[in-house]
Amino acid sequence: MTILTTVLSGPVLLLWTPQLFLFAFIWLSLRIYSWRLLSSNRTRRKALLGTLGYKHGEDKRVVGFFHPYCNAGGGGERVLWTAIAGIQRTDPDVVSVVYSGDIDTTKEQIISKVKSRFNIELDPKLLSFVFLQSRSLVEDSAWPRFTLLGQSLGSMYLAWEAMSKLIPDLYIDTMGYAFTFHVVSLLGKIPIGAYVHYPTISTDMLARVESRKEWHTNTDTISSSAILSRLKLLYYRLFMYYYAISLRTSNFIMVNSSWTQNHVDSILNYSDMLLDAIHLLPPLFAVKAFTSKNAPDHARIVYPPCDTSEMAQFPLMPRERVVLSIAQFRPEKDHQEQLHAFHQLLKSHPEYKEKGEREVKLVLVGGSRNEGDANRVTELRKQAKDFEIESHTHFVVNASYPVVLDWLSKASIGFSTMVDEHFGINIVEFMAAGVIPVAHASGGPLKDIIVPFNGERTGFHAQTTHEFADAIETVLSLSPEEESAMRWRARAWAVQRFSEEEFERGWNESGWRSWLLSPRKGE
Repeated sequence: MTILTTVLSGPVLLLWTPQLFLFAFIWLSLRIYSWRLLSSNRTRRKALLGTLGYKHGEDKRVVGFFHPYCNAGGGGERVLWTAIAGIQRTDPDVVSVVYSGDIDTTKEQIISKVKSRFNIELDPKLLSFVFLQSRSLVEDSAWPRFTLLGQSLGSMYLAWEAMSKLIPDLYIDTMGYAFTFHVVSLLGKIPIGAYVHYPTISTDMLARVESRKEWHTNTDTISSSAILSRLKLLYYRLFMYYYAISLRTSNFIMVNSSWTQNHVDSILNYSDMLLDAIHLLPPLFAVKAFTSKNAPDHARIVYPPCDTSEMAQFPLMPRERVVLSIAQFRPEKDHQEQLHAFHQLLKSHPEYKEKGEREVKLVLVGGSRNEGDANRVTELRKQAKDFEIESHTHFVVNASYPVVLDWLSKASIGFSTMVDEHFGINIVEFMAAGVIPVAHASGGPLKDIIVPFNGERTGFHAQTTHEFADAIETVLSLSPEEESAMRWRARAWAVQRFSEEEFERGWNESGWRSWLLSPRKGE
């Protein structure tokens, strides 16, 4: 109650007495609720271990992974399952619990899909799931307006549901829901870690709103209005301020690339003089009380894992004239730009439409998570038809791991158009498989992945539709000697830098074990 005694002094009391009493009541109620939750957690913990086959009195340390879309089959899920598989090998006294919103699946089905999609073996006796009923609260569709705020509040409710079902010894968010840290800190009183794939908000997003640049997070309605742009900028400033406080509530943070590290580090040190002044007033200042005393001042880069071993066995030559895209059908992946660029390529080089040796095809392989993604695929099919490239475009939705490998083994070019891709596991997979990548000149692909190896190219960057089309044409026009050499360089770099072994080494050096071994509170 030191917060209250600090505030309950001087003239502030005269101005804020009603608010302070309300705050005191809420704070005390939450503390009592937390105590009761922690006390009853013993029973839930024993029940969990019992379902895994452990005898009465046999205890394990429990690491909770917050990943509501654990069954989606994307790059973020590869990180989750590789981390858990690594913990199972090195720390058999640790049970991993995944907080999942995949209520229409079973533990056995998820483990089977992990094996099928990622070729990752999991020990069922060291893995359990807490299924959450409220995942719809973090869906884009649930918040057509103020999406960032709505999803963040929804994630806090989801975290409450998670903690009410089981409080682990260590909580690690692997999807980017930093606002859950407040709930976990208050109710669970446990150490908190994070693996950040992409910051929820960044200084780039603020800059785009301020410059009134149209974007998938800044519609034409907003960007074309000076008043709306200023209001949205204020909203973003407020959100950034609280997002920074949320990140500082954690004890350690891992990130997937230098691009993400730069943004997260800047957010950790973010301040706003106006909002800092407001937080001197009660009860708003109390939000800062959640900030961890051991808050990190910087994030550690742990590059995501790529199962390069099998892909590295694919023959480099010959390859089919296939431009391959591997990405979930989410809006930020910008599959529309891929169709635009491919249309431009065929328009400039109509000979690539002809049946035979010179024919070029675009293959879009990706996961569809929900109805929104499914509708997006339908629109993309329609766009391909409107561009008259339908017969040269092939969609492969929710492919199994063997199917993905098959396409990687025979494609010539790997295609990615996402702007500010935080990392790009798909691009690493291209390179490991010997597929020459063409990606947007930003984020991880620019700074970490498609970089020179031994001073020579490993792929291409582009920014505009014409640049993408030209880059694809450049690869298609390489001599067999140039093509083979570039494929070898791309593979050598990917295998050397982005293996599962490198990921596990970085994960273990993050310090998660030291936080797991900290004394339990409230039990």
